[in-house]
Amino acid sequence: MTDKLIRDALILWATIDPIGTLAIFASITGGLTEAARRRTALKAVLYAGGILVGAVIIGQVLLTAMGIRLVSLQVAGGIILFLFGLKMVFGTPLTQGSTQGEPGHDIAVFPLAVPSIATPGALMAVIILTDNHVYPIQVQLATTGVMLLVLLATFLFMLAAGRIIAVIGQNGSAILVRVMGMLLAALSIELVMEALNIFDLLNTSTN
Repeated sequence: MTDKLIRDALILWATIDPIGTLAIFASITGGLTEAARRRTALKAVLYAGGILVGAVIIGQVLLTAMGIRLVSLQVAGGIILFLFGLKMVFGTPLTQGSTQGEPGHDIAVFPLAVPSIATPGALMAVIILTDNHVYPIQVQLATTGVMLLVLLATFLFMLAAGRIIAVIGQNGSAILVRVMGMLLAALSIELVMEALNIFDLLNTSTN
């Protein structure tokens, strides 16, 4: 079980990507106060945690009931991530002050909680790593605990964003937005291509 938990921790760290989330968080919260950044970070982690825990509990059942395969979820997530990356590259501001025209919009929900923390890869990972047909409830709970620790690390990384912003300044933050947008667009294409490869393998194995 220890080996599985170590493997789970590595997979969840890679898919949730606390360091990548830190870069995105620093780039889109440059105009916020320190207190506002802390509130945004806390809300983003809580929202993402709720989504991922929900995926552990009902994700597999829900997808099966709706006839949705995991590869389809990954393609959809990749497309959303690509559109988000384009907004960053072409200079659409993503700060709290810029969303006043969008009633109810909260950057803690989008793009931070989804798709930055609760990424398509993370959703797939938690569903697969807690497969009801493979792992007993004790193992599923242990994996969920590992996931929560990774989310805690993500929150701590985001708390350090204020120091990064103080060093790079507003111009550096604007550059970081565009660089991260390009990287997210590239990552989204990788997600879609990987999902299509999995889809081809599934079709080949059934023929």
